[in-house]
Amino acid sequence: MNNIPSVDLADFLSDDPSRKQKFVNEIGKAYEEIGFVSLKNHFLSDELVEELYKEIKAFFALPEETKKGYEIPGLGGQRGYVSFGKEHAKGKKEGDLKEFWHFGQEPSEDANLIDEYPDNVIVDELPDFNKTGMEAYRMLEKTGIYVLRALALYIGIDEHYFDHWATNGNSILRPIHYPPITTEPKGAVRAGAHGDINLITLLMGASSGGLQVLRTDGEWIDAIPNDDELVINVGDMLERHTNNKLRSTIHRVVNPPKEEWGKPRYSIPFFMHPRSDMKLNCLEECIDPEHGKAYEDITAGEFLHQRLVEIGLIKK
Repeated sequence: MNNIPSVDLADFLSDDPSRKQKFVNEIGKAYEEIGFVSLKNHFLSDELVEELYKEIKAFFALPEETKKGYEIPGLGGQRGYVSFGKEHAKGKKEGDLKEFWHFGQEPSEDANLIDEYPDNVIVDELPDFNKTGMEAYRMLEKTGIYVLRALALYIGIDEHYFDHWATNGNSILRPIHYPPITTEPKGAVRAGAHGDINLITLLMGASSGGLQVLRTDGEWIDAIPNDDELVINVGDMLERHTNNKLRSTIHRVVNPPKEEWGKPRYSIPFFMHPRSDMKLNCLEECIDPEHGKAYEDITAGEFLHQRLVEIGLIKK
């Protein structure tokens, strides 16, 4: 396998039970074996993708002082701007060569979560920035719900098991800017080797290559989706919840060849988190004599806090 498997969400959404089952089998097998797929026929339109890239490029082009005015103390980077080099991979001390923005959940009133989530930060200089970001957020959230439904069926639990937890969940949309590299990086890469924290991550096609996935044989392979596909991978929360049945694969963003150092890179992952009170206890359906319970019980909120400390976004 020299690239990640491709799956078609139209199969899952069709009225043909055999096509739906084909999608369930394909995505489940891919997540057991490599933890990554590329997905076509999602809910993001080309026009919305184009508009979002236009807005985020305009934001990252703002003066440093303007951007830093949107870096809000005390939120652990969970909303607004996070400046260059602040985040690092778990176990590394070198900061990643990136700056980023966070859009967060705006929960429905009946979810009783208004007080739990910080408000999104409004960018005064760009009147369409927040509206466009949240439109993309909703389309990615909708896509993610259907992927989780397919995985629930693959695991052998109720198809709608994840709906409550992922709807109004603590998800994050993160536009990232990797600036041009101007000097030889001392041990730093655009994003160090890591596993994601969340249930699943949905990644809009990056403006240039660099994303690599670690195969089980120890080889790094390039993840190269088609222009109209999302890259979707399993995060550590789902690996833990499924007792390692579904794999959270280590991945990284490598620095480009030296002749391409002058080019910036943009990417936009959507980190799909559940509500903080979801229990990530190993599912009974994923425990058997050959696969004993691998993890202690923990909630999603507790696990997220642990990991944000480990990657340097919040202090203990």
